[in-house]
Amino acid sequence: MRTGLWKFLGYWLPVLGWMALIFGFSTDDFSAPHTSRFTRPFLLWLKPDISEATIQFAQLCVRKTAHGVEYAILAALLWRALFRPNRREMRPWSREKALAAWALAVGYAMSDELHQSFTRTREGSLRDVAIDSAGALFGLFVIWLFGRVFRRW
Repeated sequence: MRTGLWKFLGYWLPVLGWMALIFGFSTDDFSAPHTSRFTRPFLLWLKPDISEATIQFAQLCVRKTAHGVEYAILAALLWRALFRPNRREMRPWSREKALAAWALAVGYAMSDELHQSFTRTREGSLRDVAIDSAGALFGLFVIWLFGRVFRRW
């Protein structure tokens, strides 16, 4: 019985930990005005004559890419927890498990945007849910692709 619990926790604790990290990123501390304290000086160091519009565009790209990457990792962790792959085990790709992982990631993205709507310097955005959903889909595609390349399914 104890082995089963530890195995369960081994699959689901990373998911919960990553969700907690995403929740932390949704706070005021990681809003655009606060993160620009890092990106702006770095961009100015790279190119001192960079325009304000270019800085803002670069910050937007970094922030939206981070959204996608966060949810690619979340979907991968969710798929791992649902599929529970073993090293030497050969099982076919499960579309149902992948779809469930994607749906859970999208549901969490929606709740994350709802959480941001209650934060002083943030706002919820359907565009961000779409980016998060695409990131989750990309994460699952990468897993599928690796499985095909390494002949796991």
